[in-house]
Amino acid sequence: MITVLSGGTGTPKLLQGIKEIVDPEELTIIVNTLENDYFSGVYVSADIDTVLYTMSDMINDELWYGVKDDTFITHERLEEIGCPELLRIGDIDRATKIQKTQLMEKVGLAKACEIQAKNMGIKSRIIPMSEEQSDIKIISDIGELEFHDFLIKHQSQPEVLDVKFSNVTPSPGVVDAIKNSDAVVIGPSNPVTSISPILSLEGVRDVLKDTYVVAVSPIIGSDAVSGPASKFMKALNIDVSSVGVASLYSDFLDNIVVDDKDSNLKSQLNQIVNKVTVTNTIMNSLDAKKNLAQKIIESIP
Repeated sequence: MITVLSGGTGTPKLLQGIKEIVDPEELTIIVNTLENDYFSGVYVSADIDTVLYTMSDMINDELWYGVKDDTFITHERLEEIGCPELLRIGDIDRATKIQKTQLMEKVGLAKACEIQAKNMGIKSRIIPMSEEQSDIKIISDIGELEFHDFLIKHQSQPEVLDVKFSNVTPSPGVVDAIKNSDAVVIGPSNPVTSISPILSLEGVRDVLKDTYVVAVSPIIGSDAVSGPASKFMKALNIDVSSVGVASLYSDFLDNIVVDDKDSNLKSQLNQIVNKVTVTNTIMNSLDAKKNLAQKIIESIP
């Protein structure tokens, strides 16, 4: 059994490769919920839905958000009648969100995700990191911002001074999934707002110390492959490099996977983690994703 810790962009790309070479029934994915919130009356769990759509081959893999070939009739009509949305939600995607909102009221988020995964024909287990509502604030040079305001309204442009998020309790099964895994893969998601919230859950770091953990760095050189991770790391005084990523996970990390361009960091990394795997981490094709996934699986003892 392999457990993957996931956010909403980098890791789903990797999951496209992993699911081609690993039996999906032997795969558990724990997904960040820090950024979940209500928009237009429906519960939006963007990272969870991205994983659901990835594992069911529905994902819009140009944007890594929403459903491929979706329509936007409702979104466009809302704008026409003076009710614009911050998020551009497609019609099929909205149906998923409406169903999840209704299910949550009856059975909670974890069970709702389980039902939706089954309905989509997904054989892997997908667990939200928490069923509790999280709160994240981006402290910036233009003031305190909600996460989606920073990301979408302001296009990640403000200077980030700090990132603050609330502590929540893990969903049922999160700690046991890690504890019972042969290995844990930390995907190349934002280490500050996607992975750290999972690591902050009670009991998670403790069980990771007793499990083989391999992490894929989302940083190449001194910048993130995508998204504002480098801004967040800099604000928290974390070195914006694969070395900085390794330091965040140093108390439990067994192996870090870095891009070929970071091969010069191997000696520095070996001071933090026993094993360093150097390979291509740019996932610009399915073959690249499968090759990276294969490297990760082969590195697991």
